[in-house]
Amino acid sequence: MSLLRSHTGRGRDGEGTPAAPAPRDPLIAARTGPATWARDLAMGMRFAAGGGREGWIRTALTAAGVALGVAVLLLCSSVPPLLDSWHGREKARENLGQAHAPPPSDRTVLYTSADTTFRGAPIRGRLVRPDGAHPPVPPGVGHLPGPGRMLVSPALKKLLASPEGALLRGRLDYEVAGVIGDDGLSGPQELTYLAQRATLKAPDAYRIDHFGKNWQPPLMRAPVVLLVIMTCVALMTPMMVFIGTSVRFGNERRERRLAALRLVGADVRTTRRIASGEALFGSLLGLLAGGALFLGARQFASQVTLWSINVFPSDVAPAPLAAALIAVLVPTAAVVVTLFAQRGVTVEPLGIVRNRPTVRRRLWWRLALPAVGALLLVPLARAQPWRDTPLNTFRLATGSMLLLFGVTVLLPWLVDAVVGRLRGGPVPWQLAVRRLQLSSGSATRAVSGITIAVAGAIAIHMLMTGMQAGYAQAYAESGKLPRIGLWGNAEGWPQTRRALTALRATPGVTAVRGTIDANIGRLPSADPAPAGAPNSTIAVADCAELSKLARLDSCRDGEVFLTDAPRRDTALVPGARISLNPPYAGEDPQPPRPWTIPGSARSVRLLDRGRGPDRVPYDLLATPSAVDTGRFNHPSTEIKVDFDRGTPDAVEHIRNTVAHIDPTMNEFSALDNPHDEQYSSVRDGLFAGAVITLLLIGSGLIISTVEQLHERRRLLSSLDAYGTRRATLGWSVLWQTALPVALGLGLALGCGLTLGALLLTMIDSAVTVDWPVVAGITGIGGGMILFVTLLSLPPLWRMMRPDGLRTE
Repeated sequence: MSLLRSHTGRGRDGEGTPAAPAPRDPLIAARTGPATWARDLAMGMRFAAGGGREGWIRTALTAAGVALGVAVLLLCSSVPPLLDSWHGREKARENLGQAHAPPPSDRTVLYTSADTTFRGAPIRGRLVRPDGAHPPVPPGVGHLPGPGRMLVSPALKKLLASPEGALLRGRLDYEVAGVIGDDGLSGPQELTYLAQRATLKAPDAYRIDHFGKNWQPPLMRAPVVLLVIMTCVALMTPMMVFIGTSVRFGNERRERRLAALRLVGADVRTTRRIASGEALFGSLLGLLAGGALFLGARQFASQVTLWSINVFPSDVAPAPLAAALIAVLVPTAAVVVTLFAQRGVTVEPLGIVRNRPTVRRRLWWRLALPAVGALLLVPLARAQPWRDTPLNTFRLATGSMLLLFGVTVLLPWLVDAVVGRLRGGPVPWQLAVRRLQLSSGSATRAVSGITIAVAGAIAIHMLMTGMQAGYAQAYAESGKLPRIGLWGNAEGWPQTRRALTALRATPGVTAVRGTIDANIGRLPSADPAPAGAPNSTIAVADCAELSKLARLDSCRDGEVFLTDAPRRDTALVPGARISLNPPYAGEDPQPPRPWTIPGSARSVRLLDRGRGPDRVPYDLLATPSAVDTGRFNHPSTEIKVDFDRGTPDAVEHIRNTVAHIDPTMNEFSALDNPHDEQYSSVRDGLFAGAVITLLLIGSGLIISTVEQLHERRRLLSSLDAYGTRRATLGWSVLWQTALPVALGLGLALGCGLTLGALLLTMIDSAVTVDWPVVAGITGIGGGMILFVTLLSLPPLWRMMRPDGLRTE
């Protein structure tokens, strides 16, 4: 600066007239422009790539941490497109009926479902009978199979060809004519077939002229939605923290090189940009490695089936916008985190000066994050039942992430608050406490990942335990009696009686009960029924079957009985005229079909007056000759089959018999809990994932601990020169790791239990805690203490040498 410019406050006459501002130096502006940033970042990347073996090890560690985080982020962001692809294929191949059925033509086909189950595995079946030579075909099918033939999925073909499928071959007695293509499958492991049945007719089937219309994907049930969202949150949150920790690997060596750059003339801003370039190189390598890891991991997608959802590897692909955001934000985060870490570090030509003042950690904003998260979650827990809307999904994901991040930001304050009040104790304890009192930032950063991972794992396991317990209780209650319920369209009592006879001859069957059920109601001309009153129900069967429903003193064909069913319509009395064709809910009024209840109808008492999926409170009982079942609107055959659990494959033999009677019959049973195995496998997988995540975060904690030891190598050498025992310093490292981890696990336990309780309340489930799993996850987190300490001891011994005091 010129000496003449030292009097800038005075003009030529000496008065206080302000002088014109000096023009800005263009060289200074150029030093902070985009070209300068690009040059310095590129220089940092060259340093990272050419740093020799140690530099590549540091870069590889950063890339590995970033790669794992990127792979998890890509996997989580692939869930919505994955479900869209799965639903899209289902929609394209299905037609559940048209509002106005087309007339028979050369381009129409009769179509119906023939689903079944084989040893707990669902099998999707569809039956067709074309009306002409050019019927519509679903995706994945070149042309419909001929009469008595079927097209099968590759998985079903493999099952039928195996010894385990011998019993199933007797049920699907069609000739295999080909394989359904991938476009016609929901997933590679799906068991499905498409067969042509020459005897197919209405009302067992309905007529369509195309596929892929009038179908909307059913909404996922609340527990499944919550589980999917929380799994993504619990995976993404610790990985985001882990990415932030990974880009800090190797700070100590990086800072020595930056000091050398300062010696040759680089300024502080330049060194920070160069340091960011080194972190950027590792993050870009991690981005590429994470993409490769994701592409490799998704090849195993076809081996996973959750809640009947099985997809192709090509379905596991993030949306382009999500992939672009990950590709941009991950390197950007690496640069931002590095610049943030350099705030309190001044790189001088002769070394590093850490001039960051003592940070006063404020509590109010640290409590605000979990408080806002709780405010988002508590209304969802109170507003039952859960509704799957985009707003609720956003509130759940945001609230959960804020609650988990709240644990992270609370941990540094808690560590400072606790260690600041600790006094006295053994020498190793005092060394550890004093170190944490001086600087606890690096320790809490590494531990925060463990805290989030443990909290998220506890919350998810609580959710899954509650869901599994609910299903187990429901199946235990409904599955006490070994019984299968069957229902289908009724043609008449002779056909129903033949079905009962065939089922009684099936191996393992102990009892069979069957009726023809239909709805009846008041005539339109009669007094209207009370608002909201359901239609009445009539059961038609012979005297032997009716005696299983009610206490009959005597019974002859042609008789009708009035039951004592609760809430029976008062209009049902002997001699009353009723309609056999009442409209169903949502249907247009139907032409009435009058029928008079015989005046001789007697009142009887039902043997089971309860309500439930297996019990129907019939209002009227009629013998076959008393009423023409063909006059009913949609009569159905209802059959209950009891069997002996001890007979091998008794259930499969029953299903084989039903397939030969009428393959379109539907089954209702609570024999096996399909959710139990699924939840157990998912829970085991999540437990393994939590363990792997903790190990990864533990590796970052090891690197951080070793780097801290390296920074204090002169101090360690001084202590060794004064005769400090190695065991003393080893115990100090243990306590230095144990204190933040113990405090973090305490926060994680409280946060996980709170979040899990809120999630269980959202699905109206009892709050249950699987304490062995919680103890296991917490124990693994605590085991990181011993793991980190043991792996930190060898570097500690190497640094405890008097020659470390030598300087130049």
